[in-house]
Amino acid sequence: FHGCMPALMTPCDASGQPDYQNLVQTAQGLVEAGMSGVVYCGSMGDWPLLEHHQRQEGVQKLAQAGIPVVVGTGAQNTRLAVEHARHAAEVGAVGLMMIPRLLSRGTSPAAQRDHFGAILSAAPDLPAVIYNSPYYGYETRADLFFQMHAEHANLVGFKEFGGKASLTYAAEHITGSDRGFSLLVGVDTQVVHGFLRCGAVGAITGIGNDLPREVLHLMALCRMATHGDPQARAYAMALEEALGVLSSYDESPDLVLYYKY
Repeated sequence: FHGCMPALMTPCDASGQPDYQNLVQTAQGLVEAGMSGVVYCGSMGDWPLLEHHQRQEGVQKLAQAGIPVVVGTGAQNTRLAVEHARHAAEVGAVGLMMIPRLLSRGTSPAAQRDHFGAILSAAPDLPAVIYNSPYYGYETRADLFFQMHAEHANLVGFKEFGGKASLTYAAEHITGSDRGFSLLVGVDTQVVHGFLRCGAVGAITGIGNDLPREVLHLMALCRMATHGDPQARAYAMALEEALGVLSSYDESPDLVLYYKY
């Protein structure tokens, strides 16, 4: 979990069915542009709107095409999340992005521990990160993260979507405690803060679907700035501001709708 990975949308044909050829071609173009891989079936992929077999076919097509794909595990219940994790391992995905348990008892740390634990156990050889987002109604805190890591070595990091304060918390209390944990910036408005102040090693981007070169350049500037380059720091802040209008859509569900309509 490093570099920049776009969260793919699910392209559809005129009849509303997933267009897997378009999905693969889009992913190939993004990797050729410099992305380290792709994430499929997170919020951008509209996983709740897809049938389970449609999601799995998309994952399989991407993996068969040789694209490094991290698979989102969002599901209406833990059993289905486990099925998606197991399928991801079987078809050659490179990692999992674990989405918290939703709906029933979603605010319970004990329920989330069981949910995450079942997913991690289903694919023990796949590295996984927890996706932390206020839109899922639950914030994973340090105590739960370390409980899970003690039981499951394949939990290796944290994708933080919750904004500046949440990134700072994750850096101070979770990923900053061990260089082996990866912090990923999960919202496009906080790339500079995440890299320069929180030690992030990667980002999962929404606007990178449309502006891959600009987003990759922003990350390159951030890496240079972390090594003490003041000009790169100034350029990174200016570029993030220039991208701000579109990036701000990534803070809400509006970005997916913007792309679609």
